[in-house]
Amino acid sequence: MPTSSIGRFRWTVVALLFFATSINYIDRQVIGLVKPALTKEFGWDETTFGTINGIFQFFYAFGLLAFGRIVDRVGTKVGYTISIIIWSLFAMAHALAKSTFGFTVARSGLGVGEAGNFPSAIKSVAEWFPKKERAFATGIFNSGANIGAVVAPILVPILAAYGWRVAFLITGSLGFIWLIFWLWKYEIPSRKKGLSREEYEHIHSDVEDQAVAGAKPVSWGKLLKVRQTWAFVFGKFLTDPIWWFFLFWLPGYFSDTFNLNLSKPGWPLVIVYSCTTVGSIGGGYLSGYLIKKGYPVYKARKRAMLFFAICVLPVITARYFNDMWVIVALISLAAAAHQAWSANIFTTASDMFPKRAVSSVTGIGGMAGSVGGIIFQPLVGKILDYFSHAGNKTLGYNIIFLICGLAYLVAWVVMHFFAPKMTRVQLD
Repeated sequence: MPTSSIGRFRWTVVALLFFATSINYIDRQVIGLVKPALTKEFGWDETTFGTINGIFQFFYAFGLLAFGRIVDRVGTKVGYTISIIIWSLFAMAHALAKSTFGFTVARSGLGVGEAGNFPSAIKSVAEWFPKKERAFATGIFNSGANIGAVVAPILVPILAAYGWRVAFLITGSLGFIWLIFWLWKYEIPSRKKGLSREEYEHIHSDVEDQAVAGAKPVSWGKLLKVRQTWAFVFGKFLTDPIWWFFLFWLPGYFSDTFNLNLSKPGWPLVIVYSCTTVGSIGGGYLSGYLIKKGYPVYKARKRAMLFFAICVLPVITARYFNDMWVIVALISLAAAAHQAWSANIFTTASDMFPKRAVSSVTGIGGMAGSVGGIIFQPLVGKILDYFSHAGNKTLGYNIIFLICGLAYLVAWVVMHFFAPKMTRVQLD
């Protein structure tokens, strides 16, 4: 079997992760698409909306930290199962909310449950793919986030025509359908029936400490003592909040600035999130291509990530255009670059750490990204409320786009400082 090929079992794994991530992003995006109805029913302003998103990210951060440990202890199959049950139940529970408090409780539970997605998925990729193929596989499954984001602006307005509660109820139930296929199809390579010896050896072709497979997970204290953990932590802390802004606030931005009717399919949003699919897959492909060309892994990752950080910069110029479709193009480029960056930064965790620590490191970094969101989401609301009261809400969005444009270059520099050559961590 050619080493560049992906066996049929690995394609199955990628497909399962792709659909789970799609559902994950549909569930979390519903709030932005039914925002006008929620604002009317519960009397929210922008600050309240931002605070609710910040609370979601607080519990998402807690969940990431918890699931990083859970998945390393109980394995990907059980860990993912726990995650999908929690997030699907609480996604559906939004439909029961009778007050802002009840809605926030449902949002908090959704945050905890959804946090299990990426620690489980990243570890699944590390279990099934050698290092040189992980960024591409991560890019493919991570593109499910973009497909979910594309489907949501089409699907949710159709469901919301029957009430915003119906939208939460139907989208929340999708996770239980996925769970049937996960329990049926997924298993780690050493337990997978029908897996050839040749493919098994290809999966485990990297030289790493396989002697510790089955050993106890690494403690957080030990992980926090190494610079590579902090490189991942700050990379996520500085850039994850930008994606959350694109996810939660873009519907409101297009509604406020260009009078986009959110009760109908939002084609500007569909275009933006469709472009992110290209970015996610292309981002994973680029670093893999550079590795095949002979670049050391760390140089391939860093050159790719620097390129994508630069691609976000043009969004700063959005203030100079009044044409909606020009701004759609600028935001599409930035959002696609984020997903390309994301495919690579996730892979740096498995580049720098042994498999038994990958979920824990991913959980710590994801928690850091959510902490960034906890800070950024209410800040966005306060900025928009301030400039809205001053009669120039568009200026508030321009300030936010400036922050978005610079965040990735700052993150790249910080990551380079902590891990210049992304040296592999020896934990024993």
